[in-house]
Amino acid sequence: VQLQASGGGLVQTGGSLTLSCATSRNHFEFSISLVSWYRQVPGKQRELVADITNYNRANYADFVKGRFTISRDSIKNVVYLQMRNLEAEDTAVYYCNLRNDGAGWDYWGQGTLVTVSS
Repeated sequence: VQLQASGGGLVQTGGSLTLSCATSRNHFEFSISLVSWYRQVPGKQRELVADITNYNRANYADFVKGRFTISRDSIKNVVYLQMRNLEAEDTAVYYCNLRNDGAGWDYWGQGTLVTVSS
């Protein structure tokens, strides 16, 4: 398994969860990769939630701005997604992705389910 996502679960509207994604790739590969979180609802396309560059520059989808925070720990080779003020529309399977277009790798985790109940 290249990437292992965890931290999903059931939470009430307005609650918080933190997702983690650990990689078995080596430290060098992790440190030069773009790391992203995507989500997917059955019947819909996978969509980008947030990503963070190797320079710690974060980018967020409009629908999570101000509520979610992505971060990376380059010592532990882990990327996090802190989710606050969760809404029912945030219910989805969340996937992490590790990519470096120049080097030619693109790895996906298995996904972790987040369910937000009203």
